Amino acid sequence: MSNVTDVSILCIDDEEPNLHLFELVFKKKYQVHTATSAAEGMEKLRDPSRNIVAVFTDMWMPTMSGLDFIKKAKEEYGLVWYFILSSYYVSDEIKEAMDQKIVNGFFQKPFNTDEIENCIEDLVNSISVSNN
Repeated sequence: MSNVTDVSILCIDDEEPNLHLFELVFKKKYQVHTATSAAEGMEKLRDPSRNIVAVFTDMWMPTMSGLDFIKKAKEEYGLVWYFILSSYYVSDEIKEAMDQKIVNGFFQKPFNTDEIENCIEDLVNSISVSNN
């Protein structure tokens, strides 16, 4: 089981109430960073002191979709796990991105806390195994 000092995650959403909810739910277990745009999310991802291992991004945001953000971010940060959060169902575009391993998963809003937490724990466990 991980603790707040060793797992850092990023949530990107243009709606601040969604960011506050995400942070409130997960800050007891993880270091939670938030961003209100793809550009701000990229800045936070680039900061090596944050050591972000997973990014949860809204699909539909102004200027850049979550999927476009993931494609761009993956060019520089391929070892980070990327997830789409959306109020909509999985589109063909998202399904194709998951099939191609561009996106590690999809969570529908309102999100299921346990599903996301289990996913993060799977990620942490896979990192622990690969480091041993």
